[in-house]
Amino acid sequence: MQILIPVIILGVLGLVFGALLGVAAKALKVEKDERIEEVLELLPGANCGGCGYAGCSALAEAIVKGEAEPTKCPGTKKENVDKIADILGIVVQEKEKMVAKVLCSGTCDKAAAKYEYEGITDCVAAQRFGGGEKSCSFGCTGYGSCVSVCRFDAIHIENGVAVVDDEKCVGCGMCAAICPKSVIDMIPAKQRVFVLCKSKDKGAVLKDICSAGCIGCKLCEKNCPNSAICVTDNLAAIDYSKCSNCGICVEKCPKKVISIR
Repeated sequence: MQILIPVIILGVLGLVFGALLGVAAKALKVEKDERIEEVLELLPGANCGGCGYAGCSALAEAIVKGEAEPTKCPGTKKENVDKIADILGIVVQEKEKMVAKVLCSGTCDKAAAKYEYEGITDCVAAQRFGGGEKSCSFGCTGYGSCVSVCRFDAIHIENGVAVVDDEKCVGCGMCAAICPKSVIDMIPAKQRVFVLCKSKDKGAVLKDICSAGCIGCKLCEKNCPNSAICVTDNLAAIDYSKCSNCGICVEKCPKKVISIR
């Protein structure tokens, strides 16, 4: 009997506390908007961070709360963006697609090397050793930091320079963000003409370190019918909002550093 009474007391206390916890759980329960899971299903699921949020789940929640646009993720297909808009009952303004472009022509056979690098095969690491082994301080280092962060297998190193696969690129911008030379730009997908150089060295200097660099001759600027290209700090640059992709600058460039696809 002496043992039975404490057991009964403990049992009653257990029932009371269990009931109290059950009531508290219901009272404090946070209702989750079911639309979050629906939106999440329509996102790519790459968790690349290109949207600025900590993964697709965080972005889905922000979209449902109205803190982010359904177009915030550059990797979301248009039909999925439309479905998200239907779920939320909103109208989404179409966003121009952007893709990454590596603006450098300094391949191994064209860019001179100042030393032989034997460190970690990573651009950020190589940058600490005099900006990498290439003599051009503006060119692609070519060790693939951009490749390592791309979740879509859209960028690879070819002959010492990163090259983007436009079909796979979703425009997340992760490669551009990590590039220590800032040689990767985000460009409208419809753009067909590019200046594949970032060097601001004078032409006389550049000729000795890269046979494929812009020498700032201004022939492109003088012949552009739309005033869409100009030379500043020894480097030609295109105003994509003015460019008609006519290709005249491509024909006039003596170094063939302006490319058309």
